[in-house]
Amino acid sequence: MYFQLQDIEAAKLNIDDPDHLRIHSLETFGTHDGPGIRMVVFAQGCQFRCLYCQNPDTLDVKGGSLVEIEELVKRAVRQKSYFGKTGGVTVSGGEPLLQRNKLLHFFKLLHEQGINTCLDTNGRLNNHQAQELFDNTDLLLLDVKHINDEIHHKLTGLTNKNTLEVAAYRESTGKPMWLRYVLVPGWTDQPEYLEEWGQHFTNYKTVERVEIIPFHQLGSQKWELLNMPYALKDTAAPTPESKAEAFAIFSKYFKNVILK
Repeated sequence: MYFQLQDIEAAKLNIDDPDHLRIHSLETFGTHDGPGIRMVVFAQGCQFRCLYCQNPDTLDVKGGSLVEIEELVKRAVRQKSYFGKTGGVTVSGGEPLLQRNKLLHFFKLLHEQGINTCLDTNGRLNNHQAQELFDNTDLLLLDVKHINDEIHHKLTGLTNKNTLEVAAYRESTGKPMWLRYVLVPGWTDQPEYLEEWGQHFTNYKTVERVEIIPFHQLGSQKWELLNMPYALKDTAAPTPESKAEAFAIFSKYFKNVILK
């Protein structure tokens, strides 16, 4: 494991200082994390240890900075005219579910202002608190790293059980969801598992979109700056043929597949 999990600190992150979110950064006019133009809040802290993580600087639950939730709402309101009918606020990470109670309050305040909410998560948790947040989330972006639990564990350090349970819970509520899949050569590009992934979700009524995100090396320098070993430093980006194969397989199971 290249970075300790910080379980105790992560638990405190959800309850300490309820008026502030611990965030890594903030993006205005984002167009890659949900529909339309969005204000994107990148939460600090994550308990997945993905080998291909593009933002390892978001892992430390004690990093980032504390920002007042009310201030984030004010910023969103100031940008509301740019959101249009489809935009809004997305909370990504890191892993937002580590601050689920605070985000529930944040999303309720945004809804009072008529602002759409989107949550980008790896599905690490599926407890009552997380489900209450899901119920107050207009669109869930769920990153399903791998359908095979053994490979998922090697890839992220943790099981995919909770992630699949989150997907099933979201399906049970009838509320919309986008699925995301990072295509990593040698790790997540096996045709048999792409087929299994597609088959698992093909009958879901809530999946409006599936995004294939090709692996790249743009985050490798962050690993070096943090003096952390990067296991995928010699891994190339997916070939055009590999991307086309993944797109073709997923397109058999879903109507709206996007290759990023």
